[in-house]
Amino acid sequence: RPDKLNALNRRVLQELDEAITGALGREAVKSLLVTGAGTRAFVAGADISEFLEEDGDGAELSARGQHIFQRLEDASKPVVAAVNGFALGGGCELAMACHIRIASNTARFGQPEVNLGLIPGYGGTQRLTRLVGAGRALELMMTGDIISAEEAFRIGLVNRVVPADELIGASRQLLGKIQSRA
Repeated sequence: RPDKLNALNRRVLQELDEAITGALGREAVKSLLVTGAGTRAFVAGADISEFLEEDGDGAELSARGQHIFQRLEDASKPVVAAVNGFALGGGCELAMACHIRIASNTARFGQPEVNLGLIPGYGGTQRLTRLVGAGRALELMMTGDIISAEEAFRIGLVNRVVPADELIGASRQLLGKIQSRA
């Protein structure tokens, strides 16, 4: 959904779940590369319009996302996120569920849910804390600040930053190197 900055909705979560199931179930697939369609966004977050239509407190949608992202984190095959553009809210959480994160120099990261009176709902509170430490994680979650790829690298949120036009090539090269090992 590049026209919606790849925002996560029920359909996208379902398709992501199906893609993960298919990839993990095929012996010929040795690794996974997760990236956003287009160049403006990896995933700009959850589709807020769908969230606002949700009956109740959104617990079902949150549990669904947690389950899918946990499957990605627990995958027995290497999973690399190639972050191209905005990785906000659920998008940042999706990137954090991947084993390794490579960001384009134009990528931006954040957990702006606090601006809606929410917290990261797909496991981001735990993953962000593990990746960058409690103090930085709390600051990002409580301020809703959006940070650059360079800052994300400096604090340990991403493994490396590459020029935007080299993102997919660098990600594939890393996966190739990983796959060449025992």
